[in-house]
Amino acid sequence: MIHVNHHTLDNGLRIVHHEDESTQMTALNLLYDVGARDEDPEHTGFAHLFEHLMFGGSLNVPDYDTPVQNAGGENNAWTNNDITNYYITLPYQNVETGFWLESDRMLSLDFSPKSLEVQRQVVIEEFKQRNLNQPYGDASHLIRELAYKRHPYRWPTIGKEISHIANATMEEVREFFYHYYAPNNAILSVTGRISFEETLRLAEKWFGPIPKRDVPSRRLPKEERQTALRRKTVKRKVPVGAIYMAFHMCNRTHPDYYAFDIITDILSNGRSSRFVRSLIQKQKVFTSIDAYISGSIDEGLLHITGKPAEGISLEQAEQSVIEELEKLKAVPIDARELEKVKNRFESEQIFNNMNYLNVATNLAFFELTGKAEDINDEVNKYRSVTSSQIQDVARRCFVPENCSILYYKSIE
Repeated sequence: MIHVNHHTLDNGLRIVHHEDESTQMTALNLLYDVGARDEDPEHTGFAHLFEHLMFGGSLNVPDYDTPVQNAGGENNAWTNNDITNYYITLPYQNVETGFWLESDRMLSLDFSPKSLEVQRQVVIEEFKQRNLNQPYGDASHLIRELAYKRHPYRWPTIGKEISHIANATMEEVREFFYHYYAPNNAILSVTGRISFEETLRLAEKWFGPIPKRDVPSRRLPKEERQTALRRKTVKRKVPVGAIYMAFHMCNRTHPDYYAFDIITDILSNGRSSRFVRSLIQKQKVFTSIDAYISGSIDEGLLHITGKPAEGISLEQAEQSVIEELEKLKAVPIDARELEKVKNRFESEQIFNNMNYLNVATNLAFFELTGKAEDINDEVNKYRSVTSSQIQDVARRCFVPENCSILYYKSIE
């Protein structure tokens, strides 16, 4: 059981805390409730750009990394379609350095043309390397555009296209920052060797003076229910063809979320999973195949991706996947197979939450989606999934009218 302390500063910054005396380190995880879904469709990639800009210097700290290194710390950040997440770990004696650094870049970035240009080029280069010049790199763009027609999940975190970042003006960047990177749009999670009293003292000292900001209320267009199978075929210079299938699923807080997560493990997690045993080892239809969920806060996708074996067409590969999904719909999962998957989830959760930084990150996310204490209920939620629930979810999910299929064909 992870004990959680709570406090909210006058400026709206939510603080969650867990003391862990087994470590000499302290973690600060700062989650901003902004991701790619909050971007203008004509100005995408901004949340990801800010992941980089936040390390480019702030009002009173020209260089973020040097003080971190001098204090014996480490830091990083990541962005997805829902959130932007920053973390820093430090020896507990130097923890105030973390509060100072994180508060200064929340207060204001150093909006210099040089910093913007440097980070702009970094992001553009990343876009080129990951999505344009890498085999199958544009698949995430293609399958999202196929599956989503209205919701901003229709573009990935990197953005729709390079031009949106290349043409971003200083005024647009500043406006995005002051709208979203605000104390009243953030959750500060502090874990490790630090008391709740010390956490509040340092939070009040460094974050307390930062004023609230006018955070736009989120009014995202709701994705309409898909009513027919969607298909797209592209031809690219890749070693072998690939198939990408996406099925719409529930949001992160829906009870069925855990059934969806278990389904993907039944299908493709480990050598004894169904796809691996049947489609790779026995039938030799695929050389590789994977199933996973997006894990997004709003209604997400269950993905199935695979590369067929030599001599197997994408049509044959698709049919073999559908046959496996039909088995999941027709025959209730055996208790032993289900228990095996649940045991793996439980061990992963326990192992994951032994690390003070993971706890900090997880507490912030659970506070965003409900309450931080939900971290203690995750194992029980997986444990409570029944065979009949899995069958019911599979029957509703794995139907043609809920599916988008991308054929990624190889050309010489």
